[in-house]
Amino acid sequence: MAEYGMGGQVSIFGDIYSFGILLLEIFIGRKPTDDIFKDGPSIHQFVTMAMPDHAMDIVDPSLLVECEDAHGDRIPVQAKRLEECSVSVMQIGLSCSATSSSERMLINVVVNKLKTIRDSYLNLRGKG
Repeated sequence: MAEYGMGGQVSIFGDIYSFGILLLEIFIGRKPTDDIFKDGPSIHQFVTMAMPDHAMDIVDPSLLVECEDAHGDRIPVQAKRLEECSVSVMQIGLSCSATSSSERMLINVVVNKLKTIRDSYLNLRGKG
């Protein structure tokens, strides 16, 4: 990990880095230790190369299922809005896992952005 493995001084920015990598892991369904990243790009670079035009090509397919309403009926999720939410979260993951700690988002900014994305997604689900 860039923050802890390069002899740098330990700081809260290492936690932000780890959180960013975790977001990327969740959204693409891969770990930084997967074989694809051994001799190729890092997970951060992999997502960066796909953004934004090919982001949905790398999103974990299990995240793209239809939603159910309160009665258990399937509701199709609007693909464009779902893509916007997914891309926004992955952009946060990329910002948090930037190589330079000075380029990383502060946690209060991350929380506010994630709340906005959540609210957008919940509004999306309610309009099925």
